[in-house]
Amino acid sequence: MIVAATQFAPVAGDIDANVRTVAGLVRAAGAEGARVVVFPELCLSGYEPALIRDTPGLVLTEDDPRLAPVREACREVSAAAVVNGPVRTADGRPAVTSLVIGPDGSLLTRYDKQNLYGIELEVFAAGTADGRFTLDGVRFATATCYDNRFPELAERAAADGCAVYLASSVLSADNDSFEKVYPVRARDFGLYVVLGNVLGANEDGVGTGRAGAWGPDGGRIADAGPDTAGFVLAEVG
Repeated sequence: MIVAATQFAPVAGDIDANVRTVAGLVRAAGAEGARVVVFPELCLSGYEPALIRDTPGLVLTEDDPRLAPVREACREVSAAAVVNGPVRTADGRPAVTSLVIGPDGSLLTRYDKQNLYGIELEVFAAGTADGRFTLDGVRFATATCYDNRFPELAERAAADGCAVYLASSVLSADNDSFEKVYPVRARDFGLYVVLGNVLGANEDGVGTGRAGAWGPDGGRIADAGPDTAGFVLAEVG
């Protein structure tokens, strides 16, 4: 199976603009054979926790009509998209949520980030359940940025029969995750790890790109580079 890892600079607070970018990347990656397209953390709103806190209109719902262009793109190229944004929870607060939209445009699963960091603790509700979905016989796990610092998520994924671990993140150039987290999770638990990351300025700093993938031996098998918006393909599973 081919998976696409994406990177781009979200427009802070502009859901419609970011949805257009996401839909375009789904179409482009799907046209090159990708069955799953992985996006960065909070790509739908930008990584802007304070702005999300102060702007209720940035909070999405699972069936939000603003995501219709992404659903249509998934249907057009028969690809699943792992898109992340602030999505309302049962108690009314948003979570940092990955919505996995399937090749038919339906919702395959939802994953709410379990391990919040910094200002996220003030703005978002923490998730309590692991994220899983299966496509073409391949079982996937989902995790979001700071989650990846906790090896038990990857350990549970491997124990649950997952072959691919999808990491939607916001990482700056000085983040050590590229060397000390993602390849280690891959090697320690025999997983393919696929990273979607941001470019550009955000409330956490400046995104450094380098979206891509690591094989089960911990070696890099795809790297989108540090400064060009787009995607890179990796064969997994």
